[in-house]
Amino acid sequence: MTVVKSAYEKAMEKIKEIEALTPEEREYLKDRENMRTLLSTFFKGELSRDEIWGKFRQLKGPLLKEAQLQIADSLRLGGTSAEFLQRKDGILAIEALKEKQNTAAIETSLNAIGALQREYQDLKERAAKELRAAIQENPQMRARPVRTPDGRTVLQTSLSVDEALQLRMAEFLAEHEKKYDIMFGRAFDRLKKELP
Repeated sequence: MTVVKSAYEKAMEKIKEIEALTPEEREYLKDRENMRTLLSTFFKGELSRDEIWGKFRQLKGPLLKEAQLQIADSLRLGGTSAEFLQRKDGILAIEALKEKQNTAAIETSLNAIGALQREYQDLKERAAKELRAAIQENPQMRARPVRTPDGRTVLQTSLSVDEALQLRMAEFLAEHEKKYDIMFGRAFDRLKKELP
């Protein structure tokens, strides 16, 4: 049976762990907590590019890379362009703080990710527009298979244009998302390799 510890017992264990640390390890933990606070502020959109540079300047090398990796990990294929630009600015601002910089390669990788995101978003928008037009022109695309009381399956036009569009888009995205996920994964892996 698992022993359930109280919050007090957990806190006391943490204090014992902290007391056993060397001064360097304590400093590192303090800096790491500071990094997390800065990242939280960054992700809320409360820091400009210049503020990122100014606030992250106090962090040491390994924490700079860790901050960049955490920002990079938040990049998503379906993310908005504003989110992407914020994260790109953050990664590049932090890169400028490092002694050994790889800015050009990182920017190239980020631009590839941004282009892939835009291509994916354009594909989704074009597909939605074309599917909506096709569904409006062809009422059969709004049909759904329905089982009758005698066990037969018949098509019944019961979906609205929006419902039919949602169904067709889900099918379309399932088909195309795998390809884009693979390409995004490759671009993301290249970016992570570029972060020294």
